[in-house]
Amino acid sequence: MSSHEISEAEDKLPEGRGAESAVRPADDPFADPGLPPHEHRKQDIDERAAKRSERTVALLFTVSMLATIAFIAAYVAIPVDKYIYVFPIGHVSALNFALGVTLGIALFAIGAGAVHWARTLMSDVEIADERHPIEASPEVKSKVLEDFRKGAQESSFGRRKLARNTLFGALALVPLSGVVLLRDLGPLPGTKLRHTKWAKGKRLMNYNTMQPLRPEDISVGSLTFAMPEGMSEKDHDFQTEIAKAALMLVRLQPENIKDKRELDWSHEGIVAFSKICTHVGCPINLYEQQTHHVLCPCHQSTFDLSDGGRVIFGPAGHALPQLRIRANDQGYLEAMGDFSEPVGPAYWERG
Repeated sequence: MSSHEISEAEDKLPEGRGAESAVRPADDPFADPGLPPHEHRKQDIDERAAKRSERTVALLFTVSMLATIAFIAAYVAIPVDKYIYVFPIGHVSALNFALGVTLGIALFAIGAGAVHWARTLMSDVEIADERHPIEASPEVKSKVLEDFRKGAQESSFGRRKLARNTLFGALALVPLSGVVLLRDLGPLPGTKLRHTKWAKGKRLMNYNTMQPLRPEDISVGSLTFAMPEGMSEKDHDFQTEIAKAALMLVRLQPENIKDKRELDWSHEGIVAFSKICTHVGCPINLYEQQTHHVLCPCHQSTFDLSDGGRVIFGPAGHALPQLRIRANDQGYLEAMGDFSEPVGPAYWERG
């Protein structure tokens, strides 16, 4: 760049930032450009404008307080089973909606008030400060190290091994007391993951009609879904339990069943397997009659219902658990116990 071009560029700089204001130390090849002139805000020169900003900030903080009170009132007053229609979301929990809106307003109002305060009332004067080395001088370093060695010697930390070792033990064990607090997270699961609502003598109920199933209700090539007798969608734990107990029934020709135990646990070719995929727990609902394969729609894990429900394709880790069934004296299909093994995804990794 020529000297003429440099001169023109300096002429375009704001006042106070030209070459005449630059400070160039002898050992610094770069000029200090300085700071542009400070521009005062309206609130800095007009007290009435400052008062208006103060009232705006106070209003936002007051809105936050009212929203917090509304949050507490909603938590106490709104029933957990109340639902409302909110366009365009649809039907949602009134309690969750109220808590989300009030908490969102409370947090937003605090943030907006703080930002408005900082932008209009707090000082915005630019301050330049020279950077200085932050490391200590050699003399200070030497003194600190000497003081540390002297303190360690006076504490007898190296000589008093019994006190030192018991201190280490106490420091190592005291955090374990916090493990007790984990008990308040809820009851331990126990063996609930290993069991479902199926038990000996429970009839198989058609999931759609809620009627008990007979062998003649299931035709060859059809796929029927069932659940244990005694369950109702009105039960508070229905979703939790059906996620483990959901059952699918398929009727095969007995000669087409390859697995001996599967044949022994079936009734007139009707086999019952868990509907829950052993990959990530998606419900299985696709059946291919000619191959006797069922397909999970989530990740395409494929199971052979004529060969013990084993995995023949996809990421599932193990076969579908089978439920042993029979027909009772009234001619209804019933379970002879629980599933052959725990149902669900990655169970063996969970213990």
